[in-house]
Amino acid sequence: MTELKLPIAMAELRPVLGDIVELGMDLAPYFSVLLSSRHGLSIVVDNREERVTERAPTAGTVLSGFDGSTNFERAVGGFNREEILAATRDFIQGTPFQKYAPQAESERRGDFVTPVQIDPLELSVQEKLDRCRAVQARAKVRDARIVNVRVVYNELNEHAVFADASADLAQRVQRVNMFVIVIVIGTAGEVRYDFSAKSGSAGWEVLNWSDEEIQSVVDGALALLNAERIEPGEYRIITTPGVSGTICHESFGHGVETDMFLKERARAAHFIDKVVGSPLVNIADDPSQPGSYGSYFFDDEGHMAAPTQIVENGIFRRGITDRYSATALEIPRSANGRRQDYSRKAYARMSNTFFSPGASTLEEMIAQVAHGIFLDKWSSGMEDPQGWGIQVTCHYGHEIKGGKITDRVFAPIGITGYVPDVLQSITAVSNVLEMDGGTCGKGHKEQVPVASGGPHLLLTARLG
Repeated sequence: MTELKLPIAMAELRPVLGDIVELGMDLAPYFSVLLSSRHGLSIVVDNREERVTERAPTAGTVLSGFDGSTNFERAVGGFNREEILAATRDFIQGTPFQKYAPQAESERRGDFVTPVQIDPLELSVQEKLDRCRAVQARAKVRDARIVNVRVVYNELNEHAVFADASADLAQRVQRVNMFVIVIVIGTAGEVRYDFSAKSGSAGWEVLNWSDEEIQSVVDGALALLNAERIEPGEYRIITTPGVSGTICHESFGHGVETDMFLKERARAAHFIDKVVGSPLVNIADDPSQPGSYGSYFFDDEGHMAAPTQIVENGIFRRGITDRYSATALEIPRSANGRRQDYSRKAYARMSNTFFSPGASTLEEMIAQVAHGIFLDKWSSGMEDPQGWGIQVTCHYGHEIKGGKITDRVFAPIGITGYVPDVLQSITAVSNVLEMDGGTCGKGHKEQVPVASGGPHLLLTARLG
């Protein structure tokens, strides 16, 4: 069984958090304490270099007071008991709290740990480096046209303790991901690449690469040597789960973070309980999803992880919240109050955001397309919450002709459109669910781990 393994200073402070909460509530209508520690590691191995980099560690305490209209906070580096007690007294005495009767919350108590089979904290840096070297060595010998193979490994280790009048919670969340990037050169000197990634809230056990998976990346890079530019226009398309997830992330991810509603920067705010997609469209955000990269047990405001149904059978039901936006909008909270680290404020942020699976098989969907494009892999995405336009760039796609995928490759391919038009064009949804993990910012900052994904989608959109 995986252990909680709280840092010593955090474990020693935890028993007195109840006293600190009581002190804060002498003047604050609502008061909470968050202890947060985050550290990680990055390894890069390719033909030219090997690099091991420690992620800048963060460790500190957040004192939060809320009076129904304003969220007041004080961040304190580290976990020194006397410093935090002094900071609490200074904080509450210097803050003009208004009268407010917080909604009663249920008792939340417990310690939670990401289950892992091969714990990264129990592997030495040398062992991790050797594992990356082994993957790189297996890939680089597969074709004479390979000029480089890069393997990138990242791990993120998070510990948190949260306390308020009804909560005593602790969690350890372990995240890992690995990218394999294959770079090839053609006869005319043209350079192309393909990539694949594995990720999860898990241990090293999710980073095993089969020979078939590695060969698929090599084959993808080589196929791009003959890729064509696509003729701009409207196409019938099938998206892979990664592309589906990017569409989801950009359309009903950022655009339904409800702090954007308060700032009047999200068009979605005007579409609650209205049709935004075909009846086949169901979208959820779920931080409790086992094993996904964006998962956690409770958010940075002590709300227990649970799924939120964003779109139900094509109807937009609700956005995702932090404490402040839920109170201001008078809607139920969701477990999406998240911080980049203890020194940053909490925002409404995505966790694992995805299209839910449908009933079709991929083979049935392909057979429905007389001429179209199978979008194999995404590379980037952008959203416009105010105009509700999206742009998703795909690394490449294959032609579909006569209900079959051909060897003809197009790259790169951009999807553009107005969100409701794109989602209302969906006519089939496959019966699988796959997730991609990564990091997402609020604009250009406030980075948090997330995942997005879904099934295959059959839809119509403009490509270029």
